[in-house]
Amino acid sequence: MTSKILCPTDGSDHATVGVILAAEVAKATGGHLTICAVNIAHGGVRGPTISHWKAEDVQKLLADAEALARSEGATTVGVTEIVSREAAPAIIAYAEQNGYTHIVMGTGDKRGLQRLVLGSVASEVATRAHCTVTIAR
Repeated sequence: MTSKILCPTDGSDHATVGVILAAEVAKATGGHLTICAVNIAHGGVRGPTISHWKAEDVQKLLADAEALARSEGATTVGVTEIVSREAAPAIIAYAEQNGYTHIVMGTGDKRGLQRLVLGSVASEVATRAHCTVTIAR
């Protein structure tokens, strides 16, 4: 049963497709939707830790995604920022620790060598998550 839905976003077109699908799932099931942004932390070993996005950029990204989800019919929508060095493990851990039953996320169309070198956050989440994962294209 889908009761808590987590939808990661980075503001890209691919992530937007995920937000729209997550909103549709939340609307259809009456589930609670949380949209998250994983703010990647860089550095920190011999210098300060620097987040990929500034606080105001994360707030805007999440506010825009929340507005989109509500416009698509989701009524119970929350947002959160996750700060981590890697996106996929952060998404998986957050979902498990907070009892999410479904992760919905978009994915790019990486193929061939680009896919091999860069990997795929969506692929790792789908492979390792404890719950149902839906990948939107």
